[in-house]
Amino acid sequence: MPLDTFLALVLFAFTTSITPGPNNMMLFASGVNFGFRRTIPHMLGIGVGFLSLLIGVGLGLGALMQSVPLVYTVLKFAGGAYLVWIAWKIGTSRSLSEGSAGARPMTFLGAAAFQWVNPKAWVMAVTAMATYTNPAYYIPTVLLVGVAFALVNLPSVSTWAGFGSALRDWLSVPVRLKWFNITMALLLVISLWPMLR
Repeated sequence: MPLDTFLALVLFAFTTSITPGPNNMMLFASGVNFGFRRTIPHMLGIGVGFLSLLIGVGLGLGALMQSVPLVYTVLKFAGGAYLVWIAWKIGTSRSLSEGSAGARPMTFLGAAAFQWVNPKAWVMAVTAMATYTNPAYYIPTVLLVGVAFALVNLPSVSTWAGFGSALRDWLSVPVRLKWFNITMALLLVISLWPMLR
């Protein structure tokens, strides 16, 4: 892959990874509610889960989605239902967690598995593989796409969790936290609209 193409790929990966979407909204809310350190497994799960989805799409799942659109539709709506449930949990949360029972951030495995039903992740993976792979060197370029996303993913998602964590003190006032969580829940649901149309 020529250097200019790889740099374009890295820019695409960065732009799609750092812009608002379900993962980043959840990380922002998790940073506020649980702090940066307790959100690290969630961040790592996103990176590993998305990389596995990306490689899976590159090795043939993208073709399956195109040939059997019902599979994609089912995944899209399952992901949407799960996001609505997560939004409900965020929107009804009323206190910052310092490790209290019952309130837990998303786990590594939960975040990794979520990538497989995240509509934005599928769109990103299919677009990246369709745009940046070379049929003459298919497997190496699939792996290069994976490398590009791996390079930018953790810094991108860390930014959102860090912003959330930085707001913890300001949001320790219960009424502010209540309206923040309701706002984040609504934004999470709104982020589904372009993907579920």
